[in-house]
Amino acid sequence: MSEMRIERDSLGEVQVPEDAWYGAQTARAVANFPISGRRPDRDFVLAHVRIKLAAARANCQPGWLVKEKRDAIAAACERILAGEFLDQFVVDRFQAGAGTSHNMNTNEVVANLANVALGGQKGVYQPVNPNDDVNMGQSTNDTIPTAIRLTVLAKLPRLTAAVRAMAAEFARLAEREQDTVKSGRTHLQDAVPTTLGQEFAGYAWTLNRCAASIEAVRPALCEIGLGGSAAGTGLNTSPDYPIRVAAELATLTGEPITVGNLVAQMQSMNDLGRLSNEIRALALELTRISNDLRLLASGPRTGLGEIQLPPVQPGSSIMPGKVNPVMFEMLNQVCFQVLGQDAAVAYMVQAGQLELNVMMPALGSALFDAMDWLTNAMNAATEKNLKGIVVNRERCAFFIHQSVALATLLNTQIGYAAAAEVAKASEQSGRPVREIVAERGLMDAAAFDALVLAAANGIGAGGGAG
Repeated sequence: MSEMRIERDSLGEVQVPEDAWYGAQTARAVANFPISGRRPDRDFVLAHVRIKLAAARANCQPGWLVKEKRDAIAAACERILAGEFLDQFVVDRFQAGAGTSHNMNTNEVVANLANVALGGQKGVYQPVNPNDDVNMGQSTNDTIPTAIRLTVLAKLPRLTAAVRAMAAEFARLAEREQDTVKSGRTHLQDAVPTTLGQEFAGYAWTLNRCAASIEAVRPALCEIGLGGSAAGTGLNTSPDYPIRVAAELATLTGEPITVGNLVAQMQSMNDLGRLSNEIRALALELTRISNDLRLLASGPRTGLGEIQLPPVQPGSSIMPGKVNPVMFEMLNQVCFQVLGQDAAVAYMVQAGQLELNVMMPALGSALFDAMDWLTNAMNAATEKNLKGIVVNRERCAFFIHQSVALATLLNTQIGYAAAAEVAKASEQSGRPVREIVAERGLMDAAAFDALVLAAANGIGAGGGAG
């Protein structure tokens, strides 16, 4: 066992590991909440430390925090932001309501680092006190929701980049396969022709639309309630503190951080709920697209087999040579988990009472997970599978010419009744519509093929090639 030091808080003495940079309240939280075994999200830790740095700078301007303490706090924060001491943030994600335990974890680590730098020692909070100095003008109630907002702002570009990268790959495939005619399928039944390019272009457009919808939430996330203190009233804050600390955070993050309604930002998690809603919408679209790709790749001999996904690992422990669409199976699983995280967020958004929503630690964690999991899963699926898709054009051509639905194309050429006769003949004989049309002298095979391609691209039918 490591050696221990004795610290004191308002409840009495606490044993703290001698090598720990945190203090008594963090040690109590570690003992109280052995729940998930998951430590805080890295982006969240850094966001919260940026708040402490911004607050120290803002509090020094009116002379509330002396320059020596400000510099020591700032130096400690900058070391953490550079990647040091991240293992000292140890409170479980499921913890005291609102996140008091994490707030004190940050306050204690920063205070101890500052004091040691000034010649003091860990656990003796002089001259820098975690509550009076590091937490000056702040409360858990305004720092934690602000840190959650800063965290999702940091994750947003990575998520939307993954969405747009997948969309770009679908767009590339759409361009490449714009003339690959295939049978459309509605109700999982044969339908009029389309092209693989049209299908892929639809996926690209949808994903870009999802990315834009997610990005549209960004301005609301940039409005913070830091400076509201314990109940949104600004108790124990210096004059103009909210404006000054927002300006510091804007500099530190590169985001257009502004001051929102201090009371509302503490009561309401609606902006985070909006973001979760858009992420859910993305997960639903990704589920649909993943299912389509798995269906198109089914077989390869006894299914559709119109595309082949790159093999990345053996697919069976018993069937030699079997390869499964594992990357899009993985993406499906992630999407389903994200839907669960969104449901949790929704419950927690409505679970606030009066001046505060105390569900913030778990709410933030659920949102962070959803963003990270989708980002990683989309990147993996794009790189390992989507970029290597092989199209079986012969298979596509075989299916399209087996489809009786091709008779629909003849409606405007020979009329519905005559087209129905062709369809009936194809159905009864099993022969392709193309052969029957040519045999009856209605249209030669080349002209019929041109008609199919034009129809598949929406030409002459009021549609567009997209």
